[in-house]
Amino acid sequence: MTFKKPTEQKIFIKGSSDDVAVPFRELTLSNDEKILLSTVEGADPSAKVLPKIRAPWISSRKERKEKTQLDYAKAGIITKEMEYAAIRESYKYGPDMAFTAEDVAKEVAAGRAVIPCNINHPECEPMVIGKKFSVKVNANIGASAVSSGYDEEIAKLRQSLKFGADTVMDLSTGEGILELREAILRASPVPIGTVPIYEALERVHGDTSILTWDVFRQVVLDQARQGVDYFTIHAGLREYLMPYAAKRVLGIVSRGGSIMASVMLRHDAENLAYEHFDELMEICREYDVALSLGDGLRPGGICDACDKAQYGELEEIGKLALRCRENGVQCFIEGPGHVPLNRVYENQDLEEKYCHDAPFYTLGPLVTDIAPGQDHITSAIGGALIAYRGTSMLCYVTPSEHLALPTAEDVKQGLITFKLAAHAADLGKGLPGAQLRDDAMSRARVEFRWYDQFALSLDPEHAYEVWKAQMPEECAHEPSFCSMCGPRFCPMRLNRRIKAKYDK
Repeated sequence: MTFKKPTEQKIFIKGSSDDVAVPFRELTLSNDEKILLSTVEGADPSAKVLPKIRAPWISSRKERKEKTQLDYAKAGIITKEMEYAAIRESYKYGPDMAFTAEDVAKEVAAGRAVIPCNINHPECEPMVIGKKFSVKVNANIGASAVSSGYDEEIAKLRQSLKFGADTVMDLSTGEGILELREAILRASPVPIGTVPIYEALERVHGDTSILTWDVFRQVVLDQARQGVDYFTIHAGLREYLMPYAAKRVLGIVSRGGSIMASVMLRHDAENLAYEHFDELMEICREYDVALSLGDGLRPGGICDACDKAQYGELEEIGKLALRCRENGVQCFIEGPGHVPLNRVYENQDLEEKYCHDAPFYTLGPLVTDIAPGQDHITSAIGGALIAYRGTSMLCYVTPSEHLALPTAEDVKQGLITFKLAAHAADLGKGLPGAQLRDDAMSRARVEFRWYDQFALSLDPEHAYEVWKAQMPEECAHEPSFCSMCGPRFCPMRLNRRIKAKYDK
């Protein structure tokens, strides 16, 4: 039997008004079954200039005293961003409205969810990060002083969007940071995050002796005005925790954390971000920038995991999270690093306890240290486990972790691996409709609808190439077997006899 190939079209699901229209990819399989897949405008390579969908929403609220999505949620006001995020979240997996705008507002108001969307990033298509919702995945891109450049990083952004990144962090160092970030922001329909201390160090040419609060504050202000949606700030790295870090095998492995620690040592002073946290919150609230409270003391190896430095910083971050919540600033919490499998749950549980259920955002965690070149796998193992426990967003790790700056291909592999980890967690959590795509894949497999299987996969081109490479030429069109078992030993074919007898 020959099946027709699946087709795909972009559709929009509208909200309560015409200016809330959320894009999806509607996949029509060869049996006429329809599956909705999440997307964003910028994932379309033909989109040269992104629509500023939020511009009228932002303009209409200019005179209000509320500044942030948290402000509005606490005041009981449903914003267009909340409605948009609810539609995205609901139809990501199924045909039903699983989450209402009120559901989103409730979680944001409680500090259990965030909607990162700077008022100066109107191209950003709102999404929600929180334990109640689907697990999100962040992709890191960014040039360095010794590798990559403008074209390469824009290509990585495009690759990130193509393979489903929910947010992207620009971790650029070296020259031309401002111009590159501007290009990334204007080309990105997903939230963009940064680590401002990187640019601060660049502005003082690497001299920590002149890296002062005034320099750091100006960088934060400039990036907020430019449109950055969330900042990683290592404000919980307190001076009294430094001796604990010094006892480690690997010390401080966070790039931002090590810079902040160097500034503290050079000035013999407390963490400048901690000392001036109120001023940081003022800037963030004015532009609705979310704070990603960074784990500057995250463990860089299994040997340093879950020590006094890591957990002491987590407790400090929890106090800062409460201050954010009280001041109308959205925040979420960064998490480890390298953690053995048996202590992954412990990290999620302590974060919820110390940080008052603020969304957790973790790098993996990596559950072993012995796989340079395959650390996207070691981290996805830990990522799936901690996301199942309640982590809201996973930061991808690429195959080049610990070795080199990621290439566009590394970005692809890291994203696919972590989208799998996130989806596995969503299935485990029993999210409404999360299993629909998996069930469609099972039906396609048993019916040997190969092209439907490819279309339903995270990387259709790769799936097709693997399948086609070992198939005989005469069996190139919808054969009822694959090269693993061949026609005689295929369990799917043999099972038909069982079904014919018993499944009546």
